[in-house]
Amino acid sequence: MRHSLAMFFFASALPLPAFAQSSAAPAKADAVEYHATIDNAKYVFGVAPPVAHVKAGNILEANSLDCFGNALQKPGDSMSLVKGDNPLTGPFYIDGAEPGDTLVIRILALQVDGKQGVGTFSPGFGAVNSTHYTPVLEAKPLPERMWFYPIDKEKNTATFQALDSDFKVSFPVHPFLGCIGVAPANGEARSSIVPAEFGGNMDAPEVSAGNTLYLPVNVPGALFYFGDGHAAMGDGEVAGSAVEVPMRARLQFELVKGKSTGWPRFENEKEIMAAGVYRPVDDALRIAVTELIHWIHSDYGLSELDAYELLSKVAKVHLTEMVDPNYVVIASIEKKYLPLKKGFAPR
Repeated sequence: MRHSLAMFFFASALPLPAFAQSSAAPAKADAVEYHATIDNAKYVFGVAPPVAHVKAGNILEANSLDCFGNALQKPGDSMSLVKGDNPLTGPFYIDGAEPGDTLVIRILALQVDGKQGVGTFSPGFGAVNSTHYTPVLEAKPLPERMWFYPIDKEKNTATFQALDSDFKVSFPVHPFLGCIGVAPANGEARSSIVPAEFGGNMDAPEVSAGNTLYLPVNVPGALFYFGDGHAAMGDGEVAGSAVEVPMRARLQFELVKGKSTGWPRFENEKEIMAAGVYRPVDDALRIAVTELIHWIHSDYGLSELDAYELLSKVAKVHLTEMVDPNYVVIASIEKKYLPLKKGFAPR
C-alpha cells in the first residue's frame, strides 16, 4: 500500500494477558451486507459513526476498494487521481463488544474484485529510499512508476510485465487484506497507513481465507474496519506496494468476553501465530516471540522457559512489513509440536 514514513509512531502500554480459543458460534449465522464506495470510505482507524451493526455469530459480506481508491486503471494515470491512502470499509459496530474483550474474526472467503492489480512506487516511500528519518546526501528520488498486473482467476496467477524490457513472469495469487483492525485505545484515531496493537495496516499474508484473527477490543462495539486488498505480496512489501486490488470479503465475528489479547494473533488448524508491531525491527520480533511464549504457556501448559526453548528450535519468523510507520513481524509454531490445548488461563 501507498504511505508516507513521516508520521505516527506510538504504541500504547497495553497488558499482555493470555488468550485461547474463541467462544462457540451460534448455529445459524445471519448475513450483514454492505457496499463500500469512495464516498463512504474512511482513512483512519478510530471512533466514528458505524455503518452497520453486526452481532456475534453474524457473517459480514462486504467489499473494499484498493489502496488507491480504485483510481488507477490504465497506463498514464497519475497519483494525482488518488484521494487518500488505504480507504477503509467500516466501521462496523460489534454488538456486545466491550473494552477488555477479544474480537474474533474468522476469514471465510476473500475474492479479488476485478481483473487486474496495480503496483507503484514514488518518491518518499519504499524500503531503499531516502526519507525524512533516513536521509542521505545527494540521493536521487525515485521517479513515480506504475505497473499493471493482469490476473488470471482460472490459473490463480498474476503477471509482471517489465517496463524497461520485454520480460514478463507469472506468479501465484494469494489474496489477503493489508488493512484490518479496530478502533485504538485511549481515544486515538490512527491513519490507515499505520499498524499497531489494534491491527491496522499490518500487510500480513496471514489475513487470508481459512485463518482466524484475534484483536483486542478497545472501545464499545470494537469498531471494525478493513481494506487494502492484496492479490500477492513479497515479504516486507519492499517497494511500498503489493499487487493492489479491490476485494470482496466474507467474515464471521465472535467475541471472547473478559479476556483480551494485547496484540494481534492468528490461528488455523495447523498453527498459532503472533504479531509484533513496532520499530526497530528487533523490537517487533521480541514482541511477536514474547506473545507466542505467553500464548503457549497459558493455553498449552508449558512453562514460559520451556516454550522459549521450544520456539528456538521449531518457530518460524517472517517480516511482513518494513515500509510502514511500524514494522510487522509474525512468529508462528505448528500445533503438532505443542501439548494438547487446555483452554483459557488468564495471565
